[in-house]
Amino acid sequence: MTQGVALVALLGMAGLAIAGPSGLLAWSDNLRMLDQRKAELGQLKIERDELKNRVALLDPSNTDPDLAAELVRKNLNVVKDDEVVMLLK
Repeated sequence: MTQGVALVALLGMAGLAIAGPSGLLAWSDNLRMLDQRKAELGQLKIERDELKNRVALLDPSNTDPDLAAELVRKNLNVVKDDEVVMLLK
């Protein structure tokens, strides 16, 4: 009886080692997910660097005039008298 219970327990552990959520069959899926996460992390780092650059350009003590004008026109719908606005879809 004891040997039977031990055998069932060992077979269960072997089954989990092969087909469980972190077993051998899930290994390739985990590697694929890791590659996807690394690609996503690379994209997020690029986006973060772009945002850091925009924040640096909007520093109150030394604001980039072109960026400030762009943001004012975009957010407040402000244009100069001699400008023509063309909406692109």
